[in-house]
Amino acid sequence: MTVWHWIRHGPTHEKNFVGWRDVPADLSDTAQIARLNALLPSEAIVVSSDLIRAVATADVLDTPDRRRLPHDRRLRELDFGDWDGKHFSEVAASHPELSRAYWETPGNVTAPGGESWNDAAFRIRGAVDALNKEHPDAHIIAVAHLGVILTQVQRAGGMTPQQAMGNRIDNLSLTRLAHDRGHWTVQTINHVP
Repeated sequence: MTVWHWIRHGPTHEKNFVGWRDVPADLSDTAQIARLNALLPSEAIVVSSDLIRAVATADVLDTPDRRRLPHDRRLRELDFGDWDGKHFSEVAASHPELSRAYWETPGNVTAPGGESWNDAAFRIRGAVDALNKEHPDAHIIAVAHLGVILTQVQRAGGMTPQQAMGNRIDNLSLTRLAHDRGHWTVQTINHVP
């Protein structure tokens, strides 16, 4: 069995859409990071998105007993395209029907110049499947983003995108999913230490 310990990166304090924009994480809450680290297996593989907020968060969770893999671009947040960097109200005003559909009926709805939920889920699934194959029976600490983690909650829980989006994933939270010979189970979602 491969156990995935999904960690959402530290907070960015951004008030606008943050997809592929490379913004730093605030990792000043060392007490919370220590509590989170205590929940994670001492011997594990650590992988992260290649965006700096995930890389820096993975850096503070890396220990000598954990094996760090190269950053994986496929674990990036959903690509919000032209909406990245804009405030939700600005997007709603410029694309009222599209922005509403993007959140209320995720799946094939695409932000201008971006990707749909289904496109992102397919991209992320490729990374997860490859790691499951390369590291069976391992613990994998994966530091990624809200959308990334929700696509995997959807997959493990057999949910629709709408159901998955109903889950909360806080910064520096732990979502644990297990994969065993093609079958997924959800162990915990959004545990905040």
